Amino acid sequence: MSTGDNGYNGYLSSDANGAKEKGAYYTPDPVVRSLLSWAVRSPEDRLLDPSCGDGRFIAGHPNSVGIELDTFATSTAMHRAPHAMVHESDFFEWASNAGERFECAAGNPPFIRYQRFKGVQRQRAIALCAELGATFSKLTSSWPLFLIVTAHLLHRGGRMAFVVPAEIGHAPYSAPLIEYLTERFDHLQIVAVRKKLFPELSEDCWLLYADGKGGSTAHIKLSALERFTFHEMPPTETTDVCVETWRNSWNKRLRPFLLPAGARNLYERLASDENSLRFREFAQVNIGYVSGANDFFHLRPSEVKRLHIPNDCLQTTVRNSRSLPPVQVNPSTVSRWLREDQKTLLLRLRKEQRLPKSVLDYLRTSQAMKAAKAYKCRTRNPWYVVPDVKIPDFFLTYMSGRRVSFVQNAARCACTNSLLAVLLKDKANLSRIHKALRSGVFQFSCEIEGHPLGGGMLKLEPREAGNILVPSEIVLSEDVKKIAQDGITALQAWRHYEAA
Repeated sequence: MSTGDNGYNGYLSSDANGAKEKGAYYTPDPVVRSLLSWAVRSPEDRLLDPSCGDGRFIAGHPNSVGIELDTFATSTAMHRAPHAMVHESDFFEWASNAGERFECAAGNPPFIRYQRFKGVQRQRAIALCAELGATFSKLTSSWPLFLIVTAHLLHRGGRMAFVVPAEIGHAPYSAPLIEYLTERFDHLQIVAVRKKLFPELSEDCWLLYADGKGGSTAHIKLSALERFTFHEMPPTETTDVCVETWRNSWNKRLRPFLLPAGARNLYERLASDENSLRFREFAQVNIGYVSGANDFFHLRPSEVKRLHIPNDCLQTTVRNSRSLPPVQVNPSTVSRWLREDQKTLLLRLRKEQRLPKSVLDYLRTSQAMKAAKAYKCRTRNPWYVVPDVKIPDFFLTYMSGRRVSFVQNAARCACTNSLLAVLLKDKANLSRIHKALRSGVFQFSCEIEGHPLGGGMLKLEPREAGNILVPSEIVLSEDVKKIAQDGITALQAWRHYEAA
C-alpha cells in the first residue's frame, strides 16, 4: 500500500515553492488505506481518483482510473500503479466526455482557492456543476467542484471517500456540495479530526464519506475524533445533524456540532429568543480602509514634522489589533502613540482638495513613485486618495487569539483592514452588548459565527460579525456564563489555539 496521494492544498502553508503552487501534499498511509477500505467493496469495483497525483490511491486497488493534469505526476502514477488507467487531462474536460461510470471513488482533491483556480478550467468546472444541479459562487475553491462531478460519475449505489478541508464545516461554498450529496446519497458522513492529518500544514483536513448513490438523506452524520488511526469502516459514533436544522438554525454550518450538547442547546435557545438581536440589526460592520502602500501612507510624528505635512491632511489611525487597549481608544491613548513616535498618522487626502506644496513634494519622492505602482494605488484615480476611510464607533478584531476585542473609539480614529469598523445605527443597545461581553456570550457567539484560520487564529469576516448574537438581558446569568465558557473552550481547542 502506498503512503499517500497528491492533495492540492494550494492556499496552505508549504515547505516548497512547487508544492505551494500546485498544492502537492501526500496523504498519510492510514488515511489512504481507510478511505479505500470505505469505498471499495469488491475487487471488481471500478475506482475513480479525479486528481490522482503520483498514484498513491490508485496503487491501492487493482481496478482503478486516475486523472491528473500534471505531466510529471502522471508519469509517476503510471509507474507506481501500472495496473491502473491513468489519463493526463483536466478532470472537468475529461468528465464532460466520459462515458464510463464507477462503483466507487476515493482520493484527495485539489484544495486550490479561487484566486489560483481560474481561467478556462474554472469556467468549465462551474458550468459543469451547474448542469448537474449545483450552483457555486465566484469565491468557490476547487475541491467541492471535484466532488460534485465525481459523484455524478458513480453508478447507482456507488460510494465515495475523500480528504476534504475542515472548511467544509463553515465555508459558504461547502453548502451547495452538502445539499447536493444529501439529495443524492442514502448516507453522508463527515469525519472531523482535531489532531492534524497533515502536521506540516496550518489548515486542518477532515474526511467525507457518501454511500448509496441514487437515494437521499435528511441527516448528516458527523463523527468527531481526537486523532485519526486506520479505520476499516467509517466511525460508528456519530452525531445526527438534521439537514433542516443545519440549513435553518445554523446557517449551513457543521462546526457548531463540535460543541458540547449543552453549549449548542444554549446558543440555539438564545438565538431563538424573540428579544435577542444580531449585530447586523443595529450596526454596520465593514473592514477598514486599504491604503495599498502602508509604509508610504502611514507616517510617524517625526516624519510629519520633517516633511511639514499639515494637520488637515492627516488622520489618526489604528494600524493593527496589537495597538488596541482592552476597552477604549481615547485621547490619552493617541497621545501615547504620538509620544512613542508610532506610525499612526494616515496621509488622508481628498479628491478635490488643493494640496499644499509640502504634500506635493512628498508625492514626488521616489517612495511615492514606488507606492503609485502598487496594485491598489494604480487602479484608483488619483492614486494617492485612500478610499473608504471610516470613523467607527467601535473596533472589532478581524483575527483573534484568545478573545475577540470590542473596543470603543473615543478618539475618532480610523482603522486599516486589519480591523473591523463597527458603526452603531442604534446606540440604545450598548448596555446589552456590554452585558453580553461580561457574560461570555459575546465571545461564545464570535467563536460560533467566525471561523478558524491557520495558526490557531479565529477570523471574523464582516458578514460573520453581522451574525454575532446579542441576547436579551433577562437570559444572562452565571449558569449561562459557565456553559458559554465550556463552548468557547471546546471551539478554541478545535482551532488549535492552545498549541498556537
